[in-house]
Amino acid sequence: MTAMTSTERPFLNRRLAEFGTTIFAEMSALALSTGSINLGQGFPDTDGPEEVREAAVRALRDGRGNQYPPGPGVPELRTAVAAHQRRRYGLSYDPDTEVLVTAGATEAIAAALLALVEPGDEVVAFEPYYDSYAACIAMAGGTRVPVTLRPDEGSFRLDLDELRAAVTDRTRLLLINTPHNPTGTVLTRAELTAIAELAVERDLLVVTDEVYEHLVFDDAEHVPLAAFPGMRERTVTISSAGKTFSFTGWKVGWVTANSPLVSAVRTAKQYLTYVSAGPFQYAIAEALRLPDSYFDGFRADLRRKRDLLGDGLRAAGFEVYQPQGTYFITTDITPFGEKDAYAFCRTLPERCGVVAIPNSVFYDNPDAGRSQVRFTFCKRDDVLDEAASRLRHLAS
Repeated sequence: MTAMTSTERPFLNRRLAEFGTTIFAEMSALALSTGSINLGQGFPDTDGPEEVREAAVRALRDGRGNQYPPGPGVPELRTAVAAHQRRRYGLSYDPDTEVLVTAGATEAIAAALLALVEPGDEVVAFEPYYDSYAACIAMAGGTRVPVTLRPDEGSFRLDLDELRAAVTDRTRLLLINTPHNPTGTVLTRAELTAIAELAVERDLLVVTDEVYEHLVFDDAEHVPLAAFPGMRERTVTISSAGKTFSFTGWKVGWVTANSPLVSAVRTAKQYLTYVSAGPFQYAIAEALRLPDSYFDGFRADLRRKRDLLGDGLRAAGFEVYQPQGTYFITTDITPFGEKDAYAFCRTLPERCGVVAIPNSVFYDNPDAGRSQVRFTFCKRDDVLDEAASRLRHLAS
């Protein structure tokens, strides 16, 4: 006999009612069930540096991190993060009070928004946006206000006038992502200067997701927003190890900000996971000290893979928007006479044996990205070659 509930109220919190299974879980399950090549979810199909993996093994064997590590993160990693920010960007942070280790960047984003946003606050975010942004804003009780990055001469660009117009007296926070997933846009110094001036003028907090900081290509450069005048005291900078070192399953992320902001984020974070990834924290501390040659080689290899897949997508008939960063390529399916990216991605495994992600799910207004499809190129060359070969069937 099935037990009955005594209320008609839905089980799911109404703030999350619009969210179901993530598109990544849905498409990855589709890839598995059809035996397709998964160019949807952004995880590498090879591990990162062997010396980093061995550092994790040493930590496990030496008993470092096998029990609860310190809540803010192990001192070795916090020190390494602070040294990385100073060496790369000239930003100085106290590892004891201005660095916080998190369970990946996703937890860092959640903790930052839960800590800094109250019900009724508006959060301005660039769309298309990574799906957890919308969910985290909703969980915090905030109201998301999208500013759309639009295609312009083969890439996506920010309209600064649109951004300024989106800020109201209710705006609490700007949620910035550069390099930007899924479009591959890297904000320029001029754009970042304008954002910083707006934040200072309107006294806004800023959370920046910079997980792809080491994956910028061609003439693009990554510059942290915290480095601009007036921004250090109002910016929460988030990054992680997964994308830079190809150990996405370790879930090691971090926050850098001034002490009052880190204290606020830590208050929320401690009631989410409290601590995680103990032995892996020691390994990532060593990874952050790798020589520049590692980062240069990693970036060059991903740029080559970008071009390999990009050429294959063009040959298959897609319109390709050239990414300046990340490891994703956004395309348009209009040349095939199709306009519904979600329907296209649902049938693509049967048609070609390839899985991709419809960008429309990353927009508040799905029509803005109705014909856009995202592919990842962080895969082995032979996988990318085979995927391109399969996709060429679309051209015929």
